[in-house]
Amino acid sequence: MTTIVVGYVSRPEGRAALRVGVAEAKLRGARLLVVNSTKGGQQVDVGDAAAVGEELDAIRQELAQTGLDFEVRELARGEEVSEDIISVAEESDATFIVIGLRRRTPVGKLIMGSHAQRILLDASCPVLAVKAGPEDEA
Repeated sequence: MTTIVVGYVSRPEGRAALRVGVAEAKLRGARLLVVNSTKGGQQVDVGDAAAVGEELDAIRQELAQTGLDFEVRELARGEEVSEDIISVAEESDATFIVIGLRRRTPVGKLIMGSHAQRILLDASCPVLAVKAGPEDEA
């Protein structure tokens, strides 16, 4: 069975990636593997972590109603987000990765780096990058 990995963040671009990932998994009869990665350690705010956990539980419930074979992973291994997503994609022999993009200025990309850019450049499988639309706003 083919596997589609979705890089999920709790923002409109994450919801866009999940929406498109679900549609692609249905279209292809594929397994869906949703990955939420955080740095972990002392940098994580307990309240934020609880909110993300609740959101991931809601996603599990939503995906259970789709009839898809799915898994939702929450990673806090201290790795870079891009490294986690690429690693999971390689471990699961993913057909492709779906990520959401947000608009950033060229200077913002230079100073902050870009997980999306690293995934696009370093993943060993194809990457589908999507932009958030009005339906992805909270």
